[in-house]
Amino acid sequence: MARLNSTHLLFLFTFCLLSFELASQTNQTPSSAEPMQAQAESPLVAEIDQMLQNNADLASSMNSATGEDRDALQTQLFVKNQELRKLLARAISNEAMDSQRLLQLVRQQEVYSKQAYSFINKRLTQLNDQINKASDDSKLSLINQYGELQSYLNSVLQSSWENIEWMRKLGQGETDAQARLTEQISQRLRLLSASIDYIQQQLSVIGRQLSVSLESDKSGFQLSQLVTQQKLDIVVQSMINTYTLADKLGLPTAEYKRQVFSATGNITRDILDWDVLLSIIKHWSYSVWDWTLDNAPQVIFQLVILALILFAAKFAANLTQSVVRKTVAARNFKLSQLMQDFFISMAGKVVWVIGILVGLSQIGLDLAPVLTGFGIAGVIIGFALQDTLSNFAAGMMLLIYRPFDVGDFVYAGGVDGKVSHMSLVNTTIRTFDNQIIIVPNSKIWGDVIKNVTHERIRRVDMVFGIGYQDDLTKAEAVLGDIISNHPAVLRSPEPMIKVHVLNTSSVDFIVRPWVKTDDYWDVYWDVTREVKLRFDREGITIPFPQQDVHLYRPQSSQA
Repeated sequence: MARLNSTHLLFLFTFCLLSFELASQTNQTPSSAEPMQAQAESPLVAEIDQMLQNNADLASSMNSATGEDRDALQTQLFVKNQELRKLLARAISNEAMDSQRLLQLVRQQEVYSKQAYSFINKRLTQLNDQINKASDDSKLSLINQYGELQSYLNSVLQSSWENIEWMRKLGQGETDAQARLTEQISQRLRLLSASIDYIQQQLSVIGRQLSVSLESDKSGFQLSQLVTQQKLDIVVQSMINTYTLADKLGLPTAEYKRQVFSATGNITRDILDWDVLLSIIKHWSYSVWDWTLDNAPQVIFQLVILALILFAAKFAANLTQSVVRKTVAARNFKLSQLMQDFFISMAGKVVWVIGILVGLSQIGLDLAPVLTGFGIAGVIIGFALQDTLSNFAAGMMLLIYRPFDVGDFVYAGGVDGKVSHMSLVNTTIRTFDNQIIIVPNSKIWGDVIKNVTHERIRRVDMVFGIGYQDDLTKAEAVLGDIISNHPAVLRSPEPMIKVHVLNTSSVDFIVRPWVKTDDYWDVYWDVTREVKLRFDREGITIPFPQQDVHLYRPQSSQA
C-alpha cells in the first residue's frame, strides 16, 4: 500500500465534498432555481456562489492533473473549503441566504466531517503500526505525519460541533448528529487516555535503559526518547482539544484533565475546577496506597536495617574514640593535648560517616552520584571558602609543630592569655581579665607566637636601683638574702644578682632567680614587696628620677 501524506487525505475529503456539492447544484430543479436567483442579489450569497463555482472548477481541473500540479490543486481545495465554512457561518448568522439551501450546504459539510473522521481514524491506526515497526531514524518523519493527522482530526471534530450549532440556528434538532459526535468524542477521549498511559510507560522504560546503558548506546536511546516525547506532546494536545469539545457536550472530563496535568505538570485554569482537584487528590491517594501496599514491608525492613546499622555505627564510633583516647595518651607518643583531641574527634567522625554511607547503601541509595556530588560541591565550596581553608591548613600546621598546647599562656595573633580550646579553624584564648577571644589560626600561624608556659621552669627578671650614696655591698647582700629565703626560688639553676648599670640617678642591680613556671608571678610580686620593705629597714634608698633647678639673680648694672 503506497504511503499517503496526511495533507493529501484532507484534500481528498474536500474533493469528495466539492464533488457532492457540484452534483447537488447540477441536479437542482427549475423550481428551486428561482429563489436561488433571488438570493444571488445579496453580496454574501454571490460570494458563496462564486466560491462554489471556483471549487467546482478546481475539482474538474484536478481530474486531469498529476504530480505537483495535483498537490497544488488539492491545497487550494482545502483552503477554499475553509473559506467556504467561514462564509456559511456569516450567512447563517446574518440569515443572508435561503434556509433550505443553507441546510443543504450544512448537511454536505456533515457528510464530509463524517467521512473525514472515519478515514483519518483508519489512517492513524495504519500510521501507528508503521511507527512501531519503523527504525528510530524513520520515526521522526512519521511522527510529523502523525501530528498532522491528529491536528486534522481535531479540526474535523470541531467542524462537526460547528455543524450541529449551525443546524440548531436553522431550526433543525440534530439529535442524531449530536449523539454521533458524543460517541466519537467519548471514544477518542478513551483512546487518547490509553495512549498517554502507554507512552508514559515507554518513556519510563527508555529512561531506565538510558541510565544504565553504555556511552556508545546512549545516542540510540536518546533518539528514541525524543521521538516518544514528541508523540506524547502531540497526544496531550489532542486530548486538550478533545476534552474542550467534551465540555461543550456536557461530558465528564475531570479524569482526563487530571491525566493531562499529570503528564505535563502545567498548572492551568482547569486545575481550579473542584472535580479536577478531587480527581487529582483521589489519584494521588490511590497511588500512595498502592505504593504502600506494594512496598511497605520492604521499606519497613530497610528502615529497620538502617536503624541497626546507625546504632552499630554509633557504638563503633564511641568505642573507636575510647581506644584512640587511650592510645594517644600513652607517653610513648608524646602528643600534645590538641593533637590528642584532634585524633579522638576525627576517629569517631570517620567511623560515624562510614556507618551512615553503609546504611544508605543498604536501603538502595546509589552512593556514586552522592559521592560525585560531594566532590563537585567540595571544589565549589573550596573556592568560596578560601579563608576558611587557609585557617584549616594553619590549624593542621599548629597541630603538627605544636607551638603551644591547651592550658599554655601564649602571646599569639596579637592576643595574650591562656589557650582554652583549639579547633582546625580557630583558637580560643582566655585573657588574664577573663575575656574570651577567638583568633583565626591563619593569623596565629602567620605571626610571632610566644609561649610563656611551654617550659617547666622560668627565670624571673627584675631590676632594682639604689642611690649613689648607699652601701653597694650591703644592698647586694640584702638582695641575696631575700632571694635565698624565698621558698619558691630554685637552688638550681643558681639565681643571679649583679650590678647591672650605673644609671643617671641610681645604681641598678639585676636579680634573676629561677622558679617553676606556675610560681613565676608569685615570686615576682613577693620579691618586689620584700625588697621595698628590707631597703626601708636597712636605710637603703630607692632613688627616683629628679632634677635640681638652680636660679641665679643677675646684678643690676650701674648707670
